[in-house]
Order: sequence, then structure tokens, then C-alpha cells
Amino acid sequence: MNHPTIPIVLAAPNRQRKRQAPKGRRVDPVALAEVQALLAGETLRRDRLIEYLHRINDRHGQLATPHLAALAQELKLAQTEVYEVASFYHHFHIVKEGPDGRIAAAPALTVRVCDGLSCEMAGAQDLLQRLPAILGTEVRVLAAPCVGRCEQAPVAVVHHNAVPSATVDKVQALVKAGATAPVIEPAVDLAAYRTNGGYALLRECLEGRRDVDSVIKTLEDSGLRGLGGAGFPAGRKWRIVRNEPAPRLMAVNIDEGEPGTFKDRHYLERDPHRFIEGMLIAAWAVGIDAIYVYLRDEYHGCRALLEAELAKLHADPPAGVLPTIELRRGAGAYICGEESAMIESIEGKRGLPRLRPPYVAQVGLFGRPTLEHNFETLHWVRELLEKGADWFASQGRHGRKGLRSYSVSGRVKSPGVKLAPAGITLRELIDEHCGGMLGGHTLYGYLPGGASGGILPASLADVPLDFDTLQPHGCFIGSAAVVVLSDHDTAVNAARNTMRFFKHESCGQCTPCRAGTAKSLTLIEQPQWDLALLAELSQVMRDASICGLGQAAPNPVDCVIKYFPHELEVG
Repeated sequence: MNHPTIPIVLAAPNRQRKRQAPKGRRVDPVALAEVQALLAGETLRRDRLIEYLHRINDRHGQLATPHLAALAQELKLAQTEVYEVASFYHHFHIVKEGPDGRIAAAPALTVRVCDGLSCEMAGAQDLLQRLPAILGTEVRVLAAPCVGRCEQAPVAVVHHNAVPSATVDKVQALVKAGATAPVIEPAVDLAAYRTNGGYALLRECLEGRRDVDSVIKTLEDSGLRGLGGAGFPAGRKWRIVRNEPAPRLMAVNIDEGEPGTFKDRHYLERDPHRFIEGMLIAAWAVGIDAIYVYLRDEYHGCRALLEAELAKLHADPPAGVLPTIELRRGAGAYICGEESAMIESIEGKRGLPRLRPPYVAQVGLFGRPTLEHNFETLHWVRELLEKGADWFASQGRHGRKGLRSYSVSGRVKSPGVKLAPAGITLRELIDEHCGGMLGGHTLYGYLPGGASGGILPASLADVPLDFDTLQPHGCFIGSAAVVVLSDHDTAVNAARNTMRFFKHESCGQCTPCRAGTAKSLTLIEQPQWDLALLAELSQVMRDASICGLGQAAPNPVDCVIKYFPHELEVG
């Protein structure tokens, strides 16, 4: 049987040209040289990515995409990895090439005007409307979330310099002066601190005159709780982390981004070594190998102060060798006040909260057991150990124990940080520590715990302000950021301001928070509120959000509906 002949077709030779360079953006040699100059002498580390981005942003006033590509090459990272981190943080200004391939020059200065609740009540919106036309196109004017100076409202920040009680004239004068260096407030330096007995307690610990168990027991007996908002007992936290396997690390949270909160900045500007000594005692007691201090970027003067005082301490330590202490700079992200998001940021990544478990005490920074603390908790350690647990526990009012630092702002004569007994009521706080209400203003309501702590009416001004006392009213104390409203304000406007903040600051990782804050804001900006839909949104956000931002964001809205129904037009 004859079979047809099947022709054999030979494949044509592959003439595809070999790629001359990797796919993606080519690295510009000029940009590469500029980045290399900024990083000269540095042993490059992936976890310091945000620090390197700050150097570029500070030097050039922005992050141009050629610089991001060059930095990615230096760190041996994908360009997308560098870009996603840079684009997550508000204080990085990313610019791309125009149609002609050129990069627009950065403005000569950036002016940020805080639009947080306290600043909005003091006239921030007027500044935002007037400043762009007055300062011209060479100055970039931005609305900024709370900058941690609520007692000085309204506040503008010209480059790295805060302008308290800001007016157009004050801001314009500083812009004309071209001020760029941060202002360092007078503080107790290392020599003065030692003169007053500073670091004697640390030496007692390091030299074996105090033992770890007695120190931790004193903290436990005092009832000292974490003062960043969560309120976890400090002594118990030290024991938990100490019992985890070494090496153990420590992360100190000075991000303080809750609108209405400024207590950490207040103490840091005045007495930095009291905090540092408390931090080193905690490191000794828990057996910490390295400490990472995360300071919010808005506190430029505090950063310069800490850098200077830590350098003095390393040059002349109180006893023995200090543990490694790294000062890390935030980049404008409220979410990084959440402990696991802060740890992600310290590792040089986007500040996305982690799912739990595991908890950071077990698997924290760089995968190691981590002692995470708020600044103020450590600020109290020296005084508490010197005076004893009974002294601290004997403070308090209305059945509560201890002292609290209340950040008070809004319609009072004397705003500021008020050290008062835990459990003091708002009415007592205003009368005894704030000089009363402003003239012509009558107490109308208050936020007991910053933007996320809810809003209460004047009729509940006699509720003790402390952990666990406000929850029955749908609120919480948090970091004790008290914003006082008067009859010149409305709870509806306060809720709108806080929800705008939460929408802006949501990290976007989970849908209940990302979509919920946006939808809630849309609903409450309407003249009539859809109460049924708001209630449904609130429940979903509380039940399904990954972290406290989404879980607490509905609090102000729910409080308006519960306590201020007369302000609402219900659809």
C-alpha cells in the first residue's frame, strides 16, 4: 500500500534579538549617582528603605521616579516594591516624567495646615483657603491630618517648623525667612538630668542592686497600664516577653497620630532622658538585644533633640554598654500607631496591620519576640520605681487608681497636657486644670478619647475619665485625648471631621474599613442621615475590620445618633 509523502517543514531559525537590558524602567545614570551620593558610607539594609526615601525626599523636595528606580537597583529590590512603599506614606511626594520626559521642579517649600478637629474649630479652613493665593505657586500648601499640636490650634507647619496659633501673617513671615531647620525646644539635657539623680536607678539595676522580679512586681502592683490607648498592664507585658526565647527586641511607639493627642511630644520636648531611662530599664528587665524607637515625622524638633541626647548617652553611658538603639522616622501614616503596622514600617514596608495571632510579643519585629511600648508608659517607670507602687496606686479619684496625662484642646481657656488623677471627670478637669470654658462658650459635648473615642454630651460630663469607665456609654479613653465642644459647635460637624480623617488614613488592606469609612462619610455629609444603613455599616466595620481603626471609626457617628438626635434630619 502506497502512502502519500508528508513534507517535512524545518523550523526557521530564531532570529529574535537578545534583550539588551532587563524589562522595566532603565536606571538613569545621573539619578543613580545622586542616590549613591546620599547613601555613601551606608551598609545598605532592606529594613531602612523608608530612611533612604526620606533622604531623597529631603534633598530634592520630592521622589522622582528615576530616583526610585535607582534606589531599587542599589537595594536589589523590584522597582514596584520601592514604589508601593513610597506611595503608601503621605509625606513622600512622588513625581513622574512629563510628556517631554522632564521632571517638574519641586516647590521651594511645603506648608501643611492641620485640618484636625481642634484646628478646624480654631479656623484652619480659612488658612487653607487664603494661603495658596498669598504664598504663590512656589509654595505647596497642603491640608494635613492632625500634627500633634492641638493645644496650639490652628497649626501650620512650614517645612520642618511648626507655627502655633497660626495666622496668614505668621506663616507668610516664616516662608519669607526661608526657615528650614527644625526648632529644638529647651529641654533637660544629659548633664542636668544626671545632676538631679538621673540614671542612678538604671545603674542599680545593671549593677545587681535591684533584681528583675522586684522591678516587674512593682509595676504589676502599681496598676500601670499601657498609655498608648490599649491599656494592657505594663508589668504583665514585661513578664510575657521575658519568658519568650531570645533574642528579644523592643519597639517604642511615639507615632502619636490620634487627633487630639500630644502628651508624648509634650514630655519628650521637656525631659527626654526620663523616657530613655525608663526604656533602658525595661530593656534590662526583659533582656532586650536591640531597641527601635519609632517617632512620627511631624516631630522634627523632637527627632533632632533625641538624636543629640542619644549621641551624648552613647559617648558616656551610665554603666556598661548600651543596647543598640535605632531611631526610626515615620512618614505620615496614622495607621502606624497600631503596633503591628508600626513594626511593618520599621521593617521598611507599608504600614499594614498584621492578623493575630501570633501576637507581637511572640512574633514581632523581624520575627522575634518584641516588647512594644508607648512613650508615656516608659516615661513613668523611673518615678514609679523610686516612689513605689503604693504611691502610684494611691493617686486617683472616684474609685480609680493612678495618674493620667490628659491632652486637652478645644473650647477651654487653658488647653494643654494636664497631669490629673485617673478617674477625674470632664467637669472637674475643665474647672480645676483648664481655667474653665472660653468666655462666651458653654459646654456642649466632648470627645474623651480623640477621634476614635466617641462623642459624649455635656449631660455626661461627670463620668470618670479612665480605662473601662466609658465603654457603657459607647466610648473609650484611649490615649486620653480630650477635645471640648461648646454651644458654638455641633456634634455632626465633629463626626464629619473625624470620618474624613479615618477615610484618609485607612490603610486600605481590608474592605470593611476601606469601603466603610468612605461610605459612612458620604452618608453623613448628606443633610438627611440614613440611620438604618449607617447602623448596618457600623456593625460590619466593628465585626470585620482587621484593626482598631476600622473597628472604632463608627464611634463618633453612633454617638451622634444616640446622644445628639436633635441635630439630625432623618431620611
